[in-house]
Amino acid sequence: MVTVRKDAIVTGGVYHIFTRSIAGFEIFRSSIIFERFIDTLQYYNQVSPSIKLSHFLDLSADAKRRQVETRHHDPLVQMLCYCLMPTHPHLILKQLKDCGISIFMSNTLNSFTRYFNISHQRKGPLWESEFKNVIVDTDEQLLHLSRYIHLNPVSAGLVTSPRDWKYSSFGQYISDPAAELNCNLKGVLDINPSDYAKFVNGRAAYQRSLSLIKSLLIENYSG
Repeated sequence: MVTVRKDAIVTGGVYHIFTRSIAGFEIFRSSIIFERFIDTLQYYNQVSPSIKLSHFLDLSADAKRRQVETRHHDPLVQMLCYCLMPTHPHLILKQLKDCGISIFMSNTLNSFTRYFNISHQRKGPLWESEFKNVIVDTDEQLLHLSRYIHLNPVSAGLVTSPRDWKYSSFGQYISDPAAELNCNLKGVLDINPSDYAKFVNGRAAYQRSLSLIKSLLIENYSG
């Protein structure tokens, strides 16, 4: 059974994390903004950052990966899946530390809001809420939810194939090294890249699975 969490997020639990921009405002409108959010996600997934965010942002892509790897012995969350859409991000996270998801999301969203407001000369909140979360109870739910998330850009008409959307974890799932943000599926989800690509690209199978993921889709939650 899938339930919407109204109490503390449980360490060791896997959650679909979602937040949307205020009034459907298009936040992610250029590669620079997409990449800044991805950098922010990478940077704040740690208990105690070893360098300042400004210094982290100045690193090359390879140096950022090395920096992430050297301190990922103590991450707040395990990133399992993500997709950034023009008005909202989708994440699937496993909480590794008590309050890890809340700390991670608060730092990420607040930092990105400051950046966006300064760079666009605006004031006020950017997101309609802190974030919503739904616990994912089984591997089957996780698998179907990851497909829904990876198909978001296709469903929105932004691309014809999920592989063409640069700002999601689909590339990593199918062993494409071009993925922008590394996900760690170890100990949570075991997939075969070729089988997973067929699973996602098989539109008929996706349609049949909608009933399995309907309760996991936070944007349909009105509570």
